[in-house]
Amino acid sequence: MPMRQDCKHFESRSYPNGDTVRKCDLDLAPEAPWRCPEDCPSFTKRRVDVNWSHGTLVTPETPDEPEGLGTDDSIAALLDAAEDIVNEAGARVMADLDAERSGKGRFRRGGKGSGKKPGGKKRRWR
Repeated sequence: MPMRQDCKHFESRSYPNGDTVRKCDLDLAPEAPWRCPEDCPSFTKRRVDVNWSHGTLVTPETPDEPEGLGTDDSIAALLDAAEDIVNEAGARVMADLDAERSGKGRFRRGGKGSGKKPGGKKRRWR
């Protein structure tokens, strides 16, 4: 079954460079952007789009399906592995930002090696 664009959990977002993301917000479509699972238990027909901003009335065309989609489990496994890499990198970036904001990270302000003298005056390196 192709991606169900009439499901309230379907999301499509286009970017200025022409890339488009087509996904299930509940992460229940392992073969996205091509297919939703047959008889998805979370399918909910979209009734009203409240407070949405639509760029166009037409969702961009779905990319061509790779050969073996639906019969070759390695495709879904590859997409899951790629998603895991992105999610793990995002978590590390957020941890670095949180550490920086709390002053405990490797990007601390002030302190040793900051170029400031103890009184807040900037050192002049010669």
